[in-house]
Amino acid sequence: MFRIIKEVKPFVITILIIIVLLFAQAMSELALPDYMSNIVNVGIQQNGIENAVPEVIRQEQLEKIKLLLSQEGMNLVNRSYKLIDRDSLSEKEYSKYLNKYPLLGRENLYVLNKPSKKDIKELDSVLAKAILIVWGIEQGDAEQGLSKHFEGLPEGIEPFEALKNLPNEQLETIKAKIDEQFGKMPESLITQSAINFIKMEYEIIGVNIQRNQSNYILYIGGIMLLIALLSMAASIFVGFLSARVSSALGRNLREKVFRKVISFSNVEFDDFSTASLITRSTNDIQQVQMFIVMLLRMVFYAPILGIGGVIRALETNTSMAWIVAVGVLAVLTLVTVLFSIATPKFKEVQKLVDRVNLVMREALSGIMVIRAFNTQKLEESKFQKANKDLTKTNLFVARLMTIMMPAMMLIMNGVMLLIIWVGAHQIDDGSIQVGDMMAFMQYAIQIIMSFLMISMVSIMLPRASVSAQRVAEVLDKDVAIKDPDKAVQGRKDFRGLIEFKNVSFKYPGAEEYVIKNISFTAKPGEITAFIGSTGSGKSTIVNLIPRFYDVTDGQILIDGVDIRDIKLHDLRERIGYVPQKGVLFTGTIESNLKYGKNAGATDQDVEKAVEIAQAKEFIDEKEKGILSEISQGGTNVSGGQKQRLSIARALTKKPQIFIFDDSFSALDFKTDTALRKALAKEIRDRTVLIVAQRISTIMNAENIIVLDEGRIVGMGTHKELLKSCEVYRQIALSQLSEEELAL
Repeated sequence: MFRIIKEVKPFVITILIIIVLLFAQAMSELALPDYMSNIVNVGIQQNGIENAVPEVIRQEQLEKIKLLLSQEGMNLVNRSYKLIDRDSLSEKEYSKYLNKYPLLGRENLYVLNKPSKKDIKELDSVLAKAILIVWGIEQGDAEQGLSKHFEGLPEGIEPFEALKNLPNEQLETIKAKIDEQFGKMPESLITQSAINFIKMEYEIIGVNIQRNQSNYILYIGGIMLLIALLSMAASIFVGFLSARVSSALGRNLREKVFRKVISFSNVEFDDFSTASLITRSTNDIQQVQMFIVMLLRMVFYAPILGIGGVIRALETNTSMAWIVAVGVLAVLTLVTVLFSIATPKFKEVQKLVDRVNLVMREALSGIMVIRAFNTQKLEESKFQKANKDLTKTNLFVARLMTIMMPAMMLIMNGVMLLIIWVGAHQIDDGSIQVGDMMAFMQYAIQIIMSFLMISMVSIMLPRASVSAQRVAEVLDKDVAIKDPDKAVQGRKDFRGLIEFKNVSFKYPGAEEYVIKNISFTAKPGEITAFIGSTGSGKSTIVNLIPRFYDVTDGQILIDGVDIRDIKLHDLRERIGYVPQKGVLFTGTIESNLKYGKNAGATDQDVEKAVEIAQAKEFIDEKEKGILSEISQGGTNVSGGQKQRLSIARALTKKPQIFIFDDSFSALDFKTDTALRKALAKEIRDRTVLIVAQRISTIMNAENIIVLDEGRIVGMGTHKELLKSCEVYRQIALSQLSEEELAL
C-alpha cells in the first residue's frame, strides 16, 4: 500500500488544500450545535436575552443592585452604563430613546454604554447574583433573600434603606456571605434566574420582548445558515478535488502499469497471466482509486471532527463525558470484530475476480473449439463454479457490512437515550439547560460518526491493500531483459550479419535446455531457414534474436556486437518480425501496414509491400480498399489474409533483418510460391531467417539448418542435406515425392 501512496506525491498541494477545506468543514459543523443550543436556551427559554447584563434598566433598580456589588464591580457598572433623562439628551436623541423605551417619559433610565466583550463577560458575572438578590427582596421574600441568612439588618426598615445605612465593614461581610451562598449554585441557573428579572424589567420599561426574541432567533438562524452554506461549499470542493486526485492517480497508475507491461519480456509474462494483468490494471486500480477518495474525504476529516467534538462536548458538560467514551468503545469493539472476520475474505475476492476473468477469457478465445467439441456445458460449469465462488465471498462480505450499519445505529440511539436520561436529571437539578443537553447530543453524534467514518474506511482498507499490493507487484517487477548500462552505438553501415556462438537456452525455472550449443551464421543477401519436428527449438532460436528471451549460455552477435550490448530500441528497429500467429490491431488495413514505421511509411512503400505479400487482390475487392476496417484481433479477415498483411507490415518497415516464424503456413501453395518469388527479389541484400514446416518453402534457401531435440543435426543447402542428413530426408520424403525433390 505504501508503494502506491508514493504515487500521490504530485498531488501534495491539492491534498493540503483538501485538508484546509476539511478543517473548515469540520469547524463549521462543530459550531452548529452551539448555535442550536443558543436558540433553545437564549432564543426560546430566555426570550432572546443572552446574559444577566440588561441593555436598559430603571435608575432606581440599578442603584439597588449597586448596593450589593463590590467596589470593583460598582466601578465596572458605572463605566458601562450611562444615565439618560430629558435634560441630558437632545430632542432627536430623546425621541429616539422614548420610542424605544416608553417608560423614559416618566422615569430616568440607565443604558449600556457600548462596553467591550470582556466588560460584558465581567458584568454578567458581577450582576447576576446581585440581580437575583434584588429580585428576591422585591418579590416579598426579603427574609428568604437576606435576613434569614445574614444577621445584623435592622428590623422594621425597608431592606434597601437598611443596606444603605449599614457601616461599610458590615456591608462587606454581607456581600462576602452572598458570594459564598451563591457559590453553591450552578452559574447557569443563577444567570437564567437573573434573566427573569431582566425580562420583567424590560416589560415595565416597554421593550418589545417578542420582537427582541424573534430578532435573536432570526439572527442566530442566519448565522447557522451561513455556516451550513460554508460547510456545504467546503464539502463540494473537497468532493471535487478528491475525485480529481483519485482519478488522476488511477490514470497515472494505469499508464505506469501499461508502460511496465509493454516493457515485459516473455519471462515476465510467464509470471502473470493475461487475465490477471487485465484485472490488475482495471479492477485493482479501481479499488485503490475508491480508497483514495475515501481517504481524502473521511480519514483526514474524521479525526478533526472527532477531536473537535470531544473538546466541544467537554466544554458543554464534562459530567456526561463517560457516555461518549462508552459509545466510542462500543463502536471500536464492533469494528474490530467485523474487521477481523472480513479481512481474509477481502484477500480472496481479487483472486476470485482473476479466476472469473481467466475462465471467461479462455472461453471467448476458444469459442470455436468449444463449439466444435460440443463442450459448452463443461465450460458453463467451469464458469458457474468460478462465478459462484466469487458471489459467495462477495455475499459474505456484503452481509457483514449490512450488520454494521444497524449495529452502529443501535449504538448511536443507545447513546442518545443515555444522554437524555442523564441530561434530564441534570436539567431537573438546574445543572444544565435543555439547549446544553441538545448540543451535547449533537457532539456525541459527531464523535461517533467520526469513528464510523474511520471504520468504513478500515473495512475498505483490506481489499484496497490487496489491490495495491497486486498493482505494486507489476510496477516493482524486475524486467529481465533491459537496455545495457553502456550501450554500443548503432553503426551507420549496419549489414545484419547474425552469428550464433555456442548458444544454449532454457526457460526460467526449467531444468532442461530447449536448445543446446547452437552455432551458425546468417549472412546478408542469403536466406537462412530452420526446419525440424515440433518442439525442436526452431521458434525459440528466432525469438532470441529480438531478445524476447536472453540466451542462457553463449552469444548472439550482429555485425560482431553482442545483442545484449545494443539498446533494445536500436536492435528491434532493424528487425522485421512476422510471428507464427498473425496479429492485427483495431483500425484500418493502412494503419496496420504502417504500424512498424508509423508516419515514416509512404503510400508507395505500402503499395509495394502489399504487392509483394500477395495481398493486393483481396484488399482491392473490399469496398473501402486499404481503408477498410480491421476489427479487434483481425477477426474479420481469414488466417491467410492475416498472415499476408503481417508480412506486408514487416516489408513496409524496410528492416535489415527479416524473421519469418512459420509465417507461410496458412497460405496455399500457389500464393506461397508467388510470395517467395516476389520476396526473393525485394530482399536480396537483407538477412532473412525463415522458420518453416514445408520443404517447398525453404528448398531454395542458401542455408538450411535442421534441428532435432534442440540440437543442430544438419546444415547446408537442400541438395546437400538430402544426401547428408537423414532427419531432413525423412521430413522431405513425408511431404514431396522423390521426383519433386529432385527438381
